[in-house]
Amino acid sequence: MRPAHGFAMQAIGVRGATASEIGRRLGVSKQAAGKTVDRLLALGYAERADDPADARRKLVHLTPRGYDALARSAAGFDELRAEWCAALGTDRVRALEADLRNVVPEETAFRLDATSWLGGA
Repeated sequence: MRPAHGFAMQAIGVRGATASEIGRRLGVSKQAAGKTVDRLLALGYAERADDPADARRKLVHLTPRGYDALARSAAGFDELRAEWCAALGTDRVRALEADLRNVVPEETAFRLDATSWLGGA
């Protein structure tokens, strides 16, 4: 699994998404998103299904394996953040996270993070 796969799985979200939606959320073309989705399908992290609201659309959903990979990724991020807090201090890490949130335009941002990553916890 590559970091790009994790970002794509977060862009899929719990409700699923089309390749176009995933591309918009990631800031990449529909074709680039489609290639990443194809790889996630091949690895068993995602599956395609008909959209119940529109039979012409195909939604990508995470599989249990995909959710497991995201949970393990979140645990890894939490461990890394704990190391940063130990090295820099919790207040400094929180300030850094706040600064990073401030440089991302709110109106165009799709939050891509692990469970508590950049959450200021």
